Amino acid sequence: MPALGRASPSARYADSPVPPASRIRNFSIISHVDHGKSTLSDRILELTGAVDPRQMREQFLDSMDIERERGITIKAQNVRVRWRDHIIHLIDTPGHVDFGYEVSRSLAACEGAVLLVDASQGIQAQTLANCYQALENDLEIVAALNKIDLPAAEPERYADEIERVLGIEASTILHISAKTGNGVSELLDAVVDRIPAPSGDPDAPLQALIFDSAYDKYRGVVSSIRVVQGTLRNTEKLRFMQAAAVHDVEEIGIRGPEPTPVDDLGPGEVGYLIAGIKDVAGARSGETVTTVGHPSDHPLSGYRDPKPMVFCGLFPIDGDELPDLRDALLRLRLNDASFTYEPESSRALGFGFRCGFLGLLHMDIVRERLEREFDLSLIASTPSVAYRAYLDDGTEIDVDNPSELPDPAHLDHVDEPMLRATILAPAEFTGSVMDLCQIRRADMVKMEYLSPERVEFVYSIPLAEVVVNFFDQLKSRTKGYASLDYEPAGYATADLVKVDLLINRLPVDAFSTIVHRSQADSYGRRMTEKLRELIPRQMFDVPIQAAIGGRILARETVKARRKDVLAKCYGGDITRKRKLLEKQKEGKKKMKNIGRVEVPQEAFVSALRLDD
Repeated sequence: MPALGRASPSARYADSPVPPASRIRNFSIISHVDHGKSTLSDRILELTGAVDPRQMREQFLDSMDIERERGITIKAQNVRVRWRDHIIHLIDTPGHVDFGYEVSRSLAACEGAVLLVDASQGIQAQTLANCYQALENDLEIVAALNKIDLPAAEPERYADEIERVLGIEASTILHISAKTGNGVSELLDAVVDRIPAPSGDPDAPLQALIFDSAYDKYRGVVSSIRVVQGTLRNTEKLRFMQAAAVHDVEEIGIRGPEPTPVDDLGPGEVGYLIAGIKDVAGARSGETVTTVGHPSDHPLSGYRDPKPMVFCGLFPIDGDELPDLRDALLRLRLNDASFTYEPESSRALGFGFRCGFLGLLHMDIVRERLEREFDLSLIASTPSVAYRAYLDDGTEIDVDNPSELPDPAHLDHVDEPMLRATILAPAEFTGSVMDLCQIRRADMVKMEYLSPERVEFVYSIPLAEVVVNFFDQLKSRTKGYASLDYEPAGYATADLVKVDLLINRLPVDAFSTIVHRSQADSYGRRMTEKLRELIPRQMFDVPIQAAIGGRILARETVKARRKDVLAKCYGGDITRKRKLLEKQKEGKKKMKNIGRVEVPQEAFVSALRLDD
C-alpha cells in the first residue's frame, strides 16, 4: 500500500484535526447485480474531485483484473470524499447473491444506503433482499432510479412500483444516470440532507469495528475500520477483543481513494488500520478494537461468519504441483477468508484439496484466481453441498463429499440443506418458472403480482438443485428477464442416494454425487452418454456405468480403437496373419485388465454444465 505523505489537519478537514460528527455521512450503495453501483461510484469520484481526470478509469474502485473483466464487484471497497463541506464515506458493495455477506458487513458500518434500481428493469430479487437488509440495520434509504438515459427507461412506472412494493414515496425517488452523470450531484445532496450523522463520544473508551481485511505482502493485514466510540490514535497499543491479542499501531489512515496516513480517527470516521498482523484470521471481520490503556467494557456486535454452501475438490493436473497448490490456497485465503480447504485424496485424481465456497460463482472465481495468479492447472470435481446423515444408532454425520456418505445398510435418513428462493419474472413466463421449479423439487411458498406485468415467486427449494445450472436454466426460460435471490432455510429429510460413475469398472470418486432417488436414473443416463462423447478411444473397449451400490443404472461403451496389425503383410501364409491377430487379442486382454483410462479435463468441466 503506497504511503503518500501524512495529511495535514488543514488539508484534511479545513478547520479541525477531527471533524465533528455532524459533518460526516457514511453510506453504502446497494442494488441488484449490474444496476450501476460501480459506475455511480466512478461518477461520485469524478464529481467530488477525488481522482485526477488523467488517472480515471472505469470501475475505479474494483482493484482486481477479474472484477473488471467480468464487470462485477467481488470485494466491497470504501473511499472518502468531500461534498458541501461534509466528509462522505462511500462503500461500494457487490451485487451478486454469492457475496451477500460483503453487503451485510458494509451496512453495519453505515447510517444510510443508496438503493439503486435500473429504470429499464425495475425491482429485481436482490433489490428486495438488500433493501430489507438495510431496513433491518435501521438505515436511512435514499432510493434512486438509474440509467434514465436508456431508450427503454420507464422511471415513472418503476417509481410507482418501488412505492407500492417497498413503501418509499415515489416523489422522493431520484432519477439519475450514473453513466452520463445526470442527477448525481442531486443524489449527493440527498445523502447529506437525508442520511443522519453518526453518533459517538470522542472521549469515550475506543470501540472500532473491523468490517473488512485484506493481506498486503509488504505490510501484513490491512483492515478497513469504522470508529464507533472514542478516538483511534497512531501512538496507542490496541487490544483485539475477540482474538484476545494485543498489537501496536503501525499506521492508520484514510482512503481518498489513495491511502493517506493520518494521526487519528474520530467517532463516525472510516479508514484503514495496519498493526503488523501476519494473518487475516487475526483481524477477522466483526472484530472489535479497543485500547489497552483505556479499554471498552464490551465488544460491538460483530458478524456471523459466512458458512460454505458449495463444496468441490480441486486437484492439480500435474501431481508435482500439489505443494504449489497448497501454498496458493494459503496465500489466497489471506485475502478471502470466506472459503475453506482441507486435504483430500481421490483414487482417480490423486491428492488435492476439498474446498468450501459461498456459491457457484465464488467457486468459479477462486479457481480462476488460483490458475491466473499462481499459474496452476487445476481440475475441479462436481460441486456438492453439505448433507446431514443420521445412522441407526442416532449418530449425526456432516457429509460434504459424496464419497463420505455412510453405507445404506447403517443409514437411517439423510437431511439436505434448503433455501428460501425469491424469483422475480415477467408474468408471461409464469408457467415456465413454475415448471422449472417443479422439476427441481421446489415447493411454492407464495406467489404475488407486484404489478400486472411482474410476478414474485417464493419457493422452498433444495440447495443441491440450485447449485448446478439452475440460474442458467431460469435465465434461458425467461429470455434473461428473471432474477434470483436466496437465503438458507434449514434442513429437510429427503430420499437421497449416492450415484457412482464407473469407468472401466473402477469408480471415479470425482464424479460421485448425491441425488434424489427419483432423479438417479436420468442423471446416470445423462452422465454416461456425456462421458462416452468426451473420453477418448483406447486400445480396448471402455465401459462407462452409473450405479447405486451394486445396481447398475445405465451403461455406455467407448469402442476400442482398431490398429491394423495386418498392414505389413503382403500376402503369404494365413498362419502369419492369425499369429498377429492372436497376439493383438492377447495384448488387448492384458491392457483391459491393467490399462488406465485418461479422463480429459473437459469431462470434469462438463459435469457442471449438464443440460436439462
